[in-house]
Amino acid sequence: MSANQSNRREFVASAAALGLAGSAMGKSSSKSAQGRVIGANDRINVAVIGTGGRGFYVADKFDKYNGVKANSCQIVGVCDVYQRRVSRGKERFKCDGTLNYREILDRSDVDAVIVATPDHWHAKIALEAMDKGKDVYLEKPMCHTIAEVKSLIDTVRETKRIVQVGSQTTSGDQWWKARKAIADGMLGDMIMSQGSYHRNSVDGEWNWKIDPEAGPTKSGDDYIDWKTFTAAAANSKIPYDADRFFRYRKYWDYSGGVATDLYFHVMAPMNVCWGDAQYPERVIGSGGIYKFKDEREVPDTFHLVAEYKKGFSVVLSSSMANSEHIPGLIRGYEGSLIMVEHGRFEGFAPHITVKPEKRVISADYKAKWGEEPIKIEVENKDTMFTHIGNFLDCIRSRQKPTLDVETAARAQVAITMAVQSYRQGKVLYFDERNFKVVDKPVRA
Repeated sequence: MSANQSNRREFVASAAALGLAGSAMGKSSSKSAQGRVIGANDRINVAVIGTGGRGFYVADKFDKYNGVKANSCQIVGVCDVYQRRVSRGKERFKCDGTLNYREILDRSDVDAVIVATPDHWHAKIALEAMDKGKDVYLEKPMCHTIAEVKSLIDTVRETKRIVQVGSQTTSGDQWWKARKAIADGMLGDMIMSQGSYHRNSVDGEWNWKIDPEAGPTKSGDDYIDWKTFTAAAANSKIPYDADRFFRYRKYWDYSGGVATDLYFHVMAPMNVCWGDAQYPERVIGSGGIYKFKDEREVPDTFHLVAEYKKGFSVVLSSSMANSEHIPGLIRGYEGSLIMVEHGRFEGFAPHITVKPEKRVISADYKAKWGEEPIKIEVENKDTMFTHIGNFLDCIRSRQKPTLDVETAARAQVAITMAVQSYRQGKVLYFDERNFKVVDKPVRA
């Protein structure tokens, strides 16, 4: 047995001990279900686990994609721990529904699942899905802890399942144009990347609507399976709290707050741009609850600084109380590359711009690129449809998707470390060889 397999199975065993895993999770990958062989003209059967606001939206996009590309996929099942959401999904997609996600994973007619639960359930359901032979569209963040990052990587390698991490931002054309510009030498050595994710709205504060009639003691559509909701959390015994259920992103048990919700849409594209996705070497997270003095535990304003072995850094800023972004760009010694001048990483930018550093550029650089700013046009794509289409195509071809698990892992480690740094009040380091976070610099 390899070290990777051993580490993964230790994680799976601990999950099973908490009642989080079906029996298949304890099996070796050689005995895992392989899934249906899907031909080029076969319709892919998709089920969604987690049909809250985001899950319902993503499932709706899959359904509408089938309207654009006929016979590509269909929603065949929905699942949530809140019965009202199950009923709504059943009505919208004309399919079966359940409160128990294992009933979805046990279905032989389900080829792939959308995992759009609260963050603390992402990895656990995705791992079990892969061991059941399902491909996975895994909403960002891909998981909640560093240990889960490693387990997802190992399981994808072992089971050969397709996992597309659902940060559709990475399907935007600007990152791939930026990647080529960097590879072509238009920046020289990279120095620093910067970005932000600012917003100022009630929904943006995660104060989503609470259904006061719903709860674990209610019946019919008002029933919430609170025991299952909390089972995967660090504090699994906490009594029912409507704010925690309906506004889970405000609490550490279920989310990483600003970092994992918003920065994923910045860090994942950055790793695409660099061409060689990187794990951070040192990470600092800072900020605080400056404005929204409600029940929340996570900060409303947050900053991340990550440093990398290749001699460059990333600086990110975010606030839930101000909507003004900063330009998203990468600075190099010979030039700077502006990917989103308006700063909205999820927004369309008609071009990217390379600005040469006139003082230091070489004669060879001048001969290739000149001295004036260079604008490179960007294709305006529907990134959600593009991301979904890529996932479905990869299910058929078995090729690596746009945001594969290993590229996404580099983003996840940086933002999860930033959360840990903030909560612990200290600088943290990443031991890539042993895949763990440590308090001291790692010697080469």
